[in-house]
Amino acid sequence: MADLWIASNNPKKRAELARILAPLGVRLHPPGELDAPFDPVEDQPDFAGNARIKATALADLAGQIALADDSGLCVDALDGRPGVHSARYGGPGLDDRGRLERLLGEIVGVPRARRSARFVCSLCVAAPGGRVLAAIEEACEGLLREQPTGDGGFGYDPIFVPIEHADDPACSFATLDADVKDRLSHRGKALRRLAAELPALLSLNG
Repeated sequence: MADLWIASNNPKKRAELARILAPLGVRLHPPGELDAPFDPVEDQPDFAGNARIKATALADLAGQIALADDSGLCVDALDGRPGVHSARYGGPGLDDRGRLERLLGEIVGVPRARRSARFVCSLCVAAPGGRVLAAIEEACEGLLREQPTGDGGFGYDPIFVPIEHADDPACSFATLDADVKDRLSHRGKALRRLAAELPALLSLNG
């Protein structure tokens, strides 16, 4: 079984990555398994840049190949916000629910036709020494609900309706079965593309 370091300590995101990558038989390792702190500064203006920062930093710390995922929600009515700041939107005092409610407060009164948004996922696979082995980006188009629904997923999932389910008034990413979400989601699309390359890349670990 090949080893792959994952640049995330978020258990829900790691579970999603593990589920989608399971057919490859890889063993995932989070930064918490290291004896060194992992807190790279994500100061790039786009998802790809932040994914590269995290992947290269973790690969150097672990001494093996690492995968980083930088993702977020881009809302058209907010000129693309929260974007790369999705995980930190509103400041450090807010949790997932607080960030979600802040975003909803900013689009109160925006008609449904203008509540378009997309989740974006940028993946980067890096080897020690700052070598980028693969970079992939995918998006999932959708609409934002006026109120959250569903207990699944994480982050902004309870207010995001993928465009394929736009006519379902009870739907959000947080209500969908994991298999359905993985098929439609930005992360699922990106990881499926990566899966074709990953076994060969992991062989470089030696």
